[in-house]
Amino acid sequence: MQDDIPELIQKSALEILKLLRRSEINALDLLDALETRIEDVDGQINALPTLCFDRARLYAKSVDPHKTILGGLPVAIKDLEDVSGVRTTYGCKLYENHIPENSDILVSHLETNGGIVYAKSNTPEFGTGGNTTNYVLGTTRNPWNTEMSVAGSSGGAAAALATGTAWLAQGSDMGGSLRNPASFCNIVGMRPSVGRIATNMGDNVSNTLSTNGPMARNVPDLALLMDAMCGHEHADPLSLPAPHSSFQKSALSAQLPKKIAFSMDLGITPVDPQVRNVITSVIDTLSDAGYQIEECHPDFSGLNDIFHTLRAHSYSTGLGELLDKHEDKIHPNVAWNIKQGMRLCLEDIVKAESERVALVKRSQAFFNDYAILLTPATITPPYPLTQNHVEECDGHKFDNYYQWLSIAYSFTTALCPALSLPCGFSESGLPVGLQIASGTFQDASVISAAARIEQILNLNTTLPINPRSA
Repeated sequence: MQDDIPELIQKSALEILKLLRRSEINALDLLDALETRIEDVDGQINALPTLCFDRARLYAKSVDPHKTILGGLPVAIKDLEDVSGVRTTYGCKLYENHIPENSDILVSHLETNGGIVYAKSNTPEFGTGGNTTNYVLGTTRNPWNTEMSVAGSSGGAAAALATGTAWLAQGSDMGGSLRNPASFCNIVGMRPSVGRIATNMGDNVSNTLSTNGPMARNVPDLALLMDAMCGHEHADPLSLPAPHSSFQKSALSAQLPKKIAFSMDLGITPVDPQVRNVITSVIDTLSDAGYQIEECHPDFSGLNDIFHTLRAHSYSTGLGELLDKHEDKIHPNVAWNIKQGMRLCLEDIVKAESERVALVKRSQAFFNDYAILLTPATITPPYPLTQNHVEECDGHKFDNYYQWLSIAYSFTTALCPALSLPCGFSESGLPVGLQIASGTFQDASVISAAARIEQILNLNTTLPINPRSA
C-alpha cells in the first residue's frame, strides 16, 4: 500500500531538490531515509547489494545545495563503475573483493555536480545478459512480481527506483541495458547519444556501442540527472560539452511533434501479443489527442549480423585476456561473447563497420523527415526469474541469448538516443515500456517528447511500490 511508504521516499527527485534548496531538509536526512527504506524492502529484491553510507555521509557534509545541479541528492551507481574505496565487483568472482582507489570519471563528475554516492546497484557479470544475476551478488527480483526478471543489465538500478530505495540512478547500455530494465520495472531509462556522458575509455577508444545514461521514476527527474551527468571531461576526449540549454528545460517544454513515426517491430522482430495490445492502446491515445501517427521506420537490413560482429569484437578486445587466464571463473555468457570475437577475421570487422555506416546513413535520412519514432521498448513483458533470457516470442525462436533485444540495439547500432517510458501493463499486471527514439544528438527532442507523452498517459503516480510476491 502507498500509505506504508514514508512521505520523503514517495517524493520525486525534483521535489526533494526544492526541499534541499529551501533548507527544509539536508542530505543527511535523505541518506537516513534511504538507509531505512533499504532495510525495509531490499532484502526482498536485492537491488542494492553494496552500500557505502559512511562514505556518503562524509561527502554530504561538503555539498552546497545552492551551487550544484543535484544539490546533495543521492545517486545509486551501477556495479560496473569504480567508486573509490567502495567494493566494485563488476558481477565477477575474479573481482569479488576488489576495492578501487580511484573513481570512474562519471562518478567524479556526478560528485562534483552535487550527487552523493550511497550504493552500488546489481548487474550481471560485466553487464552481460538480459537477466540481472551474477555469481557474486546474486539475483535481482522484479518488485512488480518477485518471481519475475528485471531484465538487464541495469536491473538493480531499475528495481531500486521502483521500490523507493533510489530517487536517481546511473546505468549503462549496449543492447538496451538502460531501456529493458526500465520497461520491466515501470521507470524511465535513457540511452543518450554517444559522447554526451564522459567515462573512462577502457580498452577501445573507438567503441560506440556502450554508453552510460540516467534512470529515474519520471522524465523531469531523468532530465535533472542527465544535466548532472553530461559535459566534457579532459580524460575522455570523445566527451561533448554540456548543451547551452538544459535537459530540464526540454522536459518542462514537453513538446511532441504533430507528425510522429511509429513501428511495432521495425521490420526485424516478433512482438508478444500482450505488448502489442498495450502499445496499440498508446498509439490510439496519441491519435485521439490530435497527433498524426504514420507507420514507418528506417531500413534496418543486416542489423543482427552487424551488431553481433561489433559486439563480439568489443568483448574480445576488452576481456580476451580473462578468457585465456580465467575461463573457469567467468560466466558462460561472457565466455561465449569473447569466443565469438576471437573467431572474427579482419574481413568480418571491416564488413560490419561498412554496413553499419550504411545503416546509420539510412537512419539519419529517416530522422530528417520524422523527429520522433515510437516502438515498444521491449518485445515481451517481464519473464520468469529462472530463465536466462527470452528464447522465443510469438512462435519465433531466437538464434542466441540476446537477439530478443534487437528492437533496442537497433538504435544502439544506428547511434540514436532512445528512451524507455512506462506506458501500461500486461494482462497479468506487469509493466510495458514505450521506446522513443530520434536522430543522433537529438537527446533534447527525445526528452521533450517523452515528457509530453508522460503527461498524456498520466501513469507516473504508481511509484514507488512495495515489492509484490507472485
